[in-house]
Amino acid sequence: MISPKTKILDLLREYPQLEEVLFDISPAFKQLKNPVLRRTVARVTTLQQAAIVGGLKVEDLINRLRRAAGEQGEGTGAQGHGGTGAQGHGGTGKPDWYIPEMVTRRLDAREMLNRGEHPVGQVLADLQQLDEGEIYELTAPFNPAPLIDKATGLGFRHWVDQVGEEEFRVYFSK
Repeated sequence: MISPKTKILDLLREYPQLEEVLFDISPAFKQLKNPVLRRTVARVTTLQQAAIVGGLKVEDLINRLRRAAGEQGEGTGAQGHGGTGAQGHGGTGKPDWYIPEMVTRRLDAREMLNRGEHPVGQVLADLQQLDEGEIYELTAPFNPAPLIDKATGLGFRHWVDQVGEEEFRVYFSK
């Protein structure tokens, strides 16, 4: 899954067709045609960093690349922990465990991401403080699949509700 931490070189190895998409997004990315820069800079530069260089919002870059790669609506988010019936992007409905009044903590990660910060540490720390039955709401500009994978691995169930093109609400519960 394409994420802000994806390195440009890894992205282009897995999705070579995205090279032209990157060039179309920002003229700054045309420097990647230089083989030396591709081997050096692209190896260590994340999409988060590339968005800053290209003068873009990270969510715009990620969402555009995901659409071009056919990832929009794929990946984590379509299943919850323990067969709860959680839904992914615009699935068939809310899981039984989702009760709006049980949302006890919220984090809107959009500002953090725009500052170049990653919310993973904050979210995982917040999740560890949840009591049984409580729900955590994360708002993000894209489906944070790697974060969902981490939380699921820790035993949390989730539901992804795509509110808009660039607004995803992810609900976590024990």
